[in-house]
Amino acid sequence: MTPAENKSPLGCVAALLLALMFLPSCLTAELEKQAEQIKQQDEEIARQKKDIEAITAQEQKQRDCNRAFREYFDKAQTTADRAQAVTLYRDGLALCPDDEIARYELGLALADRGRYVEAEKEFEAALKINPGFIEAKRELEAVRKGR
Repeated sequence: MTPAENKSPLGCVAALLLALMFLPSCLTAELEKQAEQIKQQDEEIARQKKDIEAITAQEQKQRDCNRAFREYFDKAQTTADRAQAVTLYRDGLALCPDDEIARYELGLALADRGRYVEAEKEFEAALKINPGFIEAKRELEAVRKGR
């Protein structure tokens, strides 16, 4: 084709048709690339949401434990009424179940009241949380020997 023929309407139409033949594959490749980017972004958003939920849950757990100490555990340690101490520890542990010291203290209060089976469970729970808790081990052994 001579340069004059390339400028003819028929030459332009042919060039346009040729370009349109390759356009779908170019568009498909671009769309696939964008779809992959969107998928990756969605995965990242899901991961970030999960992280935020975990942080929020940890913050709530911390608030619950702070409340348990303020409203229950501190009062349980200062009361002379062992029945009241048991109730306070249990109420506090409902909010903050993973506090090994409160479990240990509850075990002591239960043992003082002669409730050895329950005391044993609390000492075991304290040791499950903190296997190196020597005092809880000692009290658990004492309760088991005393029954």
